[in-house]
Amino acid sequence: MIYPWQEQAWDQLQQMRVRLPHAILFYGPAGIGKADFLEAFAQALLCENVRPDGRACGTCASCGWFAQGNHPDYRRVRPEALEDEVPAADGDDAAAGDGDKKSKSSKTASKDIKIEQVRALADFMNISTHRQGLRVVVLYPAEALNMPASNALLKTLEEPPPGTVFLLASNGLDRLLPTILSRCRKFALPTPDHASALAWLQAQGVNDADGWLREQGGAPLAALAQAESGSREELDTLLQILAQPSVDSALRAADKLSKAPLANLVAWQQRWLYDVFSYKLSGTIRYYPRYQRELAALAGRISTPKLMRAIKSANERRAVADHPLSPKLFVEDMLLDYTACCS
Repeated sequence: MIYPWQEQAWDQLQQMRVRLPHAILFYGPAGIGKADFLEAFAQALLCENVRPDGRACGTCASCGWFAQGNHPDYRRVRPEALEDEVPAADGDDAAAGDGDKKSKSSKTASKDIKIEQVRALADFMNISTHRQGLRVVVLYPAEALNMPASNALLKTLEEPPPGTVFLLASNGLDRLLPTILSRCRKFALPTPDHASALAWLQAQGVNDADGWLREQGGAPLAALAQAESGSREELDTLLQILAQPSVDSALRAADKLSKAPLANLVAWQQRWLYDVFSYKLSGTIRYYPRYQRELAALAGRISTPKLMRAIKSANERRAVADHPLSPKLFVEDMLLDYTACCS
């Protein structure tokens, strides 16, 4: 599926098909539809009767196999935790709040792409393609590659098998090995402007589409998934503590909030701090207009140096949010550190 905000990117991508790189790394924020875009391009590369606009015909034998999930020249590599999700989950980090709809089994499944998954591609790449066409590997999110898997993939990218195309997706290039980045052609996928994303969400029948979209940082697929869940309980619990920070409230809420995806909590806090900073400088709020009064009060009393310290701390905490030693201690430390900055 190509979303309306991806049409221009799709047209630009077609220019690369004349001399197709062996590896393309698509990057952009979580929740904008990267996985669907990759799947559409992979199907188009394998299609036997490509349309003039570069899209798959949807009717040939290859498209039939692709739709059934058993195309012999296609492999998808992603964490076990995403295996029960549809591509519309955007291939984003399972903790990124990007519409991830997990099955019960995925609660204990790995969020990493492991070396065994990369090594399993060897047999696939060493046999002839089914119809003398391309062989396509889709891998996302690339930052889920653990170090052994990253090194194994790097060896393959250094000496790519002929006729094989790797399509990777990432939510953040800073989380990938520079050596992997250097061996891929990078292709940016855009975040839709607010009006376009809002119109799309409203077309999906989402109530309070503007609020959901703002809270998810302008990512429409993330906003749709959160709206379908119908719950802001964890978000509101966190925001209430951020609005009126105290040691007691931080300790009381830590156990409950530790059951939420920790990367979500950090992202929500980062957006809150952005709103505080923005209101302090210009009187504007981007993410949480529902909390305008609380944000205004906090912006009026927190000093700029303390606010910058809180922002820096949240940014550093995001780097370890996916692999904490103890979720409860992680949340306690996050909230207590924030409380200290606001005191």
